[in-house]
Amino acid sequence: MRTFHTVDDLADIEPTTGELELEDRHAMRRVAGLSTELTDITEVEYRQLRLERVVLVGVWTEGTVTDADNSLIELAALAETAGSQVLEGLIQRRGRPDSATFIGRGKVDELLSVVTSTGADTVICDGELSPSQLRNLEQRVKVKVVDRTALILDIFAQHAKSKEGKAQVELAQLEYLLPRLRGWGETLSRQTGGSGRGGGAGGGVGVRGPGETKLETDRRRINHRISRLRREIKALRTVRATKRARRNRNNIPAVAIAGYTNAGKSSLLNRLTGAGVLVEDALFATLDPTTRKARDADGRIYTLSDTVGFVRHLPHQIIEAFRSTLEEVADADLLVHVVDGAHPDPEEQVRAVREVLAEVGADSVPELLVVNKIDSADEETLLRLKRAWPDAIFVSARSGRGIDEFRTTLEGHLPRPAVELRVVVPYDRGELVARLHRRAKVLSTAHIAEGTALHVRVDPALAAELVPYVSA
Repeated sequence: MRTFHTVDDLADIEPTTGELELEDRHAMRRVAGLSTELTDITEVEYRQLRLERVVLVGVWTEGTVTDADNSLIELAALAETAGSQVLEGLIQRRGRPDSATFIGRGKVDELLSVVTSTGADTVICDGELSPSQLRNLEQRVKVKVVDRTALILDIFAQHAKSKEGKAQVELAQLEYLLPRLRGWGETLSRQTGGSGRGGGAGGGVGVRGPGETKLETDRRRINHRISRLRREIKALRTVRATKRARRNRNNIPAVAIAGYTNAGKSSLLNRLTGAGVLVEDALFATLDPTTRKARDADGRIYTLSDTVGFVRHLPHQIIEAFRSTLEEVADADLLVHVVDGAHPDPEEQVRAVREVLAEVGADSVPELLVVNKIDSADEETLLRLKRAWPDAIFVSARSGRGIDEFRTTLEGHLPRPAVELRVVVPYDRGELVARLHRRAKVLSTAHIAEGTALHVRVDPALAAELVPYVSA
């Protein structure tokens, strides 16, 4: 239930980082139903923004009609996240997409009719189009055509905040754009060249030039930018690896939270650690990974990392560009795989996520499956999922249901130090006792005349340091 505050109440509320970011994002969002043109320059002193009006198109090649519908519903959610207004969706049943126009000739005519009647200015296709398919379809329907990959890249570009996130998104966009650059055609080519000598067709005053087309210039500049971005991301990757190595040296267990986009990963991190990460009911709300410290019931530190959400048919460019970020998952000691229990097809979510995890080498990391949003899911679905995944934990990050059980199970899955010792640490070595509580599993503690008596389970490196204090 929404809570309303008076002006006095609001003065005492300190917004979190996530709330501020969410407020900023909503303030910049485009508004539906407003014209792009100034109606009266004397009365209107600002430019009104017009929402893109889109028609969705999908090709159903396999699976059931429900699978096809779910895919188009997800595409609609992606379009709305990008700031568009979805007017209509069309699906065509085909063995495979048409090589020339993605959909068949008859469906292209139907699409043109829908675009004309609805006043749409954009068509979004549920798949990745080749450069020729993109060009041919635009020529036929007379409006801008965008494919699923470009749409996801646009959302990533809107939501990236950190230097690393922005560089990764730009790299993915440029790699997608490079094969889709379009020339001006032979008659409008900027390729001039020539010395101007003689009466040949090439050259002359005013037409001498650099000897390459505008298309070639763009391609060269993009390749140069891609090389620069790869160097930047490699440097940032080194920084990330250094931090990871430091955690490994200190034997701090690392937990990565992964899952489908909008499954509630950030909400779960906030619930466990009070991280204040942005939470929004939108796809790909979180792109920049967030790592927070947490303590188990014995006081031992471990880290929790929120990661970018996955989606079915996640563009290859995104996986490659975000590989350094996704390696956080591959190097974790435990993977918390969050599933949206209220989604129409949770099983497909799990399959899509595991497919991406395998691609980045994270499929061998121990997995704890967590079904979230149980307060929004129907009982029949929850019973089905409990039968399918008997070891899963069912929670609601929003209400807190099941969180205590989840925390206990998570801590039980953390790697435990291997060497068990009984030691008596002198009272003047209080820093060593504190380090044991941070890095070791402390089974019991007692204070005796000689010092602090501890029964601990530690890693081999710390065990060697404790040798002088081992008791009989």
